[in-house]
Amino acid sequence: MPDADPGPQWTRSGKVRARLDGSGGLEVWVDGLTTQAKYYKPLLREFFRKEIAVRPKWGDFSVHIVMQFTGDPPHMDLDNLAKAMLDSVCGVAFHDDAQVARLLVERSQADREGVEMRLWPIVPPSGPPAHP
Repeated sequence: MPDADPGPQWTRSGKVRARLDGSGGLEVWVDGLTTQAKYYKPLLREFFRKEIAVRPKWGDFSVHIVMQFTGDPPHMDLDNLAKAMLDSVCGVAFHDDAQVARLLVERSQADREGVEMRLWPIVPPSGPPAHP
């Protein structure tokens, strides 16, 4: 649950809360579970338009999405949930979801239903390329 993690302050509005970290990462929590992008897209776009000014970045990203549920696991395809969430932050965190180079999607039993998503840029190693 987002409130248990001490770190940068959460910005909240309605069913969405989010925070930025100093390394260019973004963490988002959305109340409610669905695989429908039409639920997440307007909710997240409005949130980022009004609450947190985030500019999309270029480069590769790593994304971790956790579907948190109560009771029995819902009959939801995690790949559809991932697509809905990634489509919803396109133009916010990154320019195109093709920039996602690493993706982990999982479900977890929790006290509250919702989706947690963490996105962070993958920084290429610095220095000269290694020679064989």
